[in-house]
Amino acid sequence: MNQTNYDSTTKLLTVNDLLAMKRRGEKISCLTAYDASFSALIDQTGVDVMLVGDSLGMVVQGHGTTLPVTVRDMVYHARCVSNARHRAFVMADLPFMSYSTPALAAKNAAKLMQLGGVQMVKLEGPRYDCVQFLVDQGIPVCGHLGLLPQLINQLGNYKVQGKAPADAAKIIADAHQLQEAGAGMLVLECVPAALAKEISGQLSIPVIGIGAGVDCDGQVLVLYDMLNIGITKRPRFSKNFMQNADSIESAILAYHQAVKQAQFPSSQESF
Repeated sequence: MNQTNYDSTTKLLTVNDLLAMKRRGEKISCLTAYDASFSALIDQTGVDVMLVGDSLGMVVQGHGTTLPVTVRDMVYHARCVSNARHRAFVMADLPFMSYSTPALAAKNAAKLMQLGGVQMVKLEGPRYDCVQFLVDQGIPVCGHLGLLPQLINQLGNYKVQGKAPADAAKIIADAHQLQEAGAGMLVLECVPAALAKEISGQLSIPVIGIGAGVDCDGQVLVLYDMLNIGITKRPRFSKNFMQNADSIESAILAYHQAVKQAQFPSSQESF
């Protein structure tokens, strides 16, 4: 197990560091994290970004969707994660209905940053108004397009997005508009690999994929899925990294290295 030893001189990664990684063609590794112990472990393996995801509603709290998660929940878990890391960049989801207006988005994003210690907030959908308002207040924002879990009651089920030409064109246009609004990063979830490759090549900001093929600038998975300890069926785009590992640490390291070497996802985990 090749853990990294950090000391008091270790600096936190920043948005600029992630942008530099994209520019030099270095893949960005990202995992979800929800508590201090996993945060410290993930950080020690060298993973670049930890996302405090509203997926905690399902994998930690046992809900069927992410919708019951509150801002208070997100602040609590974000603080746990932020307290324990020394290098990794930390961002957190704005949960369902916490950014229905730009002003409300700013209020809740401020809580995640001031109380939760995060460096960036993520919101779902083409919410250019919220993104621009947040950025104007000095709040870094990550967009999220493709499958939007907070819209599950509109979508009906979790399915691949952007397969039809018109739908793909809409996602491409939305990605450009989010970048123009000031988003510093973009997550693409459950879209065809070819579409994700096109968007990653067109945007100047890092594009992080989940079920979006190997040609994104980085990858993110739900921690519990890649450790195969989730309470629901593991998504097709994930992979059980515990299968050939002798410890949780080595599984996380294997994921990190697979992302860095562009070996994950394979065609089996892509659409």
